[in-house]
Formats: sequence, structure tokens, C-alpha cells
Amino acid sequence: MIEVAGLGAHVGTFRLQDVTFTVPHGQYGVVIGPAGSGKTTLLETIAGVIAARAGRVALDGRDVTAERPEDRRLGIVYQHGYLFPHLSVERNVAYGAADPAFATEIAERVGARALYDRPVPALSGGERQLVALARALAVRPSVLLLDEPFSALDPRSRTIARRTVGALHRELGITVLQVTHDFTEAGLLGDVAVLLDHGRVLQAGPPDDVFRRPASPYVAEFLGAENVFAGTVRALGNGAPAGAELRDPRPVPAGPRSLEFRAGPLTIYAVGDAADGATHAVIRAEEIVLSREPSPTSARNQFAGTIDEIATLGALTRVAVDVGGVVLVAALTTRSAQELGLARGGRIYASFKAMAVHLC
Repeated sequence: MIEVAGLGAHVGTFRLQDVTFTVPHGQYGVVIGPAGSGKTTLLETIAGVIAARAGRVALDGRDVTAERPEDRRLGIVYQHGYLFPHLSVERNVAYGAADPAFATEIAERVGARALYDRPVPALSGGERQLVALARALAVRPSVLLLDEPFSALDPRSRTIARRTVGALHRELGITVLQVTHDFTEAGLLGDVAVLLDHGRVLQAGPPDDVFRRPASPYVAEFLGAENVFAGTVRALGNGAPAGAELRDPRPVPAGPRSLEFRAGPLTIYAVGDAADGATHAVIRAEEIVLSREPSPTSARNQFAGTIDEIATLGALTRVAVDVGGVVLVAALTTRSAQELGLARGGRIYASFKAMAVHLC
């Protein structure tokens, strides 16, 4: 378990401030955030490489805030590997391991065993990362800190290494905290996501909650939400069908309600507990369905528009639809886009459910 409470640290003029989150025992945490947000500083403060100036760090229920790095019984892998250049690859992997046979097994599984005959200076960046991963796992740490451990690997090797580390994490019951810029990686690996910016935690929780229910428009846009609109919201009534007015003048109790959100020419229906007034609406691109004709659907929100842009990248296609001067971006499979016969300037209908609208 990794417990961080009110953690603060200084590196030059940078400040890590009031950082609080928990990664339960045996779970996989991911830290995401823009460059310079303090992700590596956070790992190094948990590891004891940087002294905490405030707050508390506990590992497996033991307060280690004042302990030396070597007494914290954790493993750490940096982005650049940082191997011992004077040792062979095999001796790097075995360094600190109590069981040489287990170290060799781990090296085999992560792909470092094939590098045993290579001198460390001759290794590529990706190969160094594989050896560093094997070395950290070979000592059977209860807590493992990973600072972008797959960043130098090619896409295929990255996928294999990610799956292997995920499998070893589960088999060995290791609590992991990994820094990553890859949102797909965060969703695939993480049980807990921590969004860090300017040394502060903006949001923490299960990755699906963080990505689908961002705490602010800034978080939504950072996490790649293409559809973020500023506007105003008003309640239509508690439990009423979206789009139906309540004639009952009594106050509406707190809790999920049918809501109407307006942003320029868009009137969007949502379900939630937002208070009346100014707010932002977030709709993930994958929640928007496109059709050539108006379709009988349970989706309350349906808009006619003109295709402004089509961007295809492999199996996914993103389509920008101009609705009265406001752009909605939909994400669909490339095959679906081809079947629809989409073309720039063409007429299209975009629809999404009220439950797909997140207000923040």
C-alpha cells in the first residue's frame, strides 16, 4: 500500500504541495500530468531520494517519512534506466536479489535475459529499460515505483513489456505507482489514477471516473476530451424526462435531475445534480453516434450538421461536425466511417444520450 497525505517537497524553485492519495495494497496506481507537473519529484519523495518538507508517506502501513531510501524496501525504475556501467547485464539484474534463479526467471519474462552477453554501454535506451525493470523486480519489492519505464521501447515491445509487468504485479502482489504520459496505458494498467499539475493533485480516483467525470474543464481538455463547452444549465425537474418542464413550483430535492444546458446554438439535455447557472459540459467523442438520416433513438440529443473535417488514424476516425458554428467531434471506427460514406461538406446527424453529458 502507498499512502501519501499532505505531502510537500522542494526542488529548487519547484514545490510539491499538499499531495494526498492512496494506492491500496496490491493495486496499480498511475500518475499523469503535463511536463513539469512534478511527477518524478513525487516518486523520488516517496522513495526518500528527495526529503519531504511536509506531510507523511506510509508504505504497507509503515510510516517511512523519515526513513532512508535503502530502508523503505521498495524498487524504483527511472526513465533512463541508470544501470551500473561497470557490471554486466546479468550482474545488474542480480544486484540485490536474494534468489539468483528468480532473478534469471524475471529477466527471461521481461526480455532482459537475451541481453546477458551484451555490455551495458552497447544497450539501446529500450534495452536499458528492460534490464532496469528486471533488476527492480528481481528483489521482490512490496512497492514498485516506475518513471515512464516503457517510453524508449518500440510499440510492439512496449505492449509486451506492459502486459508482462501487469502480470507480475498481480502474481507477486506488488503495489505499483507508475508515471506515464500514455492515457491508454493509464486506462489499461491503473486501478487508481492521480492527475498532477504544478505540484498539486487536481483529481484522483479510478481511471474511468477521472476520464469520464473530470473535475474541471481544464482536466477534461488535458485528458483529451474534444467536446468541452461553456454555457449555462437549468434544472427541468427531479426524475422528469429530459426536455419536459415541471410545473410544480416547489424546490427540487438534491440528487440526479433532468437538466437543460445551453451553449450558443446548442441546447443539450443531461442528467445530474448541477446547480443552475454557469458551468461546462463535457461529451467524450466516442459517445457521439453519427448517421446519414435522423434516427429513432433513445438518445435525447440529436443535431444536424455539416462535416467540417475527417481525420483517420489507423482503426479510428475522428469527424468534426459543424452545428450552427459550434463543432462537435465524434470518434468512430474507420470501417464505420467508410460504411457511412462520409465526405467533407456532407450533411450528417450527431446524437448522444443525456447520460453521456458530464457537467463540471
